Amino acid sequence: MRKGLTAEEADAAAGDLAQAVGVLPPATIAALKLADALTEHGKPQVAPALMAELLEHFDHGQILELGYALSVASGWQRMIEAFDVRPDYWTEATPAPERPPSS
Repeated sequence: MRKGLTAEEADAAAGDLAQAVGVLPPATIAALKLADALTEHGKPQVAPALMAELLEHFDHGQILELGYALSVASGWQRMIEAFDVRPDYWTEATPAPERPPSS
């Protein structure tokens, strides 16, 4: 379960994913699994089974490009959260989005 989700939210998200799996192309599902692996807390690791699944749809160069793009996006989001960056159109009167409690 990801940080900040209640058990009910995690169950709902898992149900949504299970429903989407039948709709999404297998290459997209593999890419989403890579995104999940690379954004885990702690040391990210791509399991051999995931690498085999990725290689069914992408060559090594494409996997590296995908990993690079995911890492940049994830790092950018972490920086935004660390500095509490708000969009330019927000004012002092605009409430900040809800944040999950820190653990």
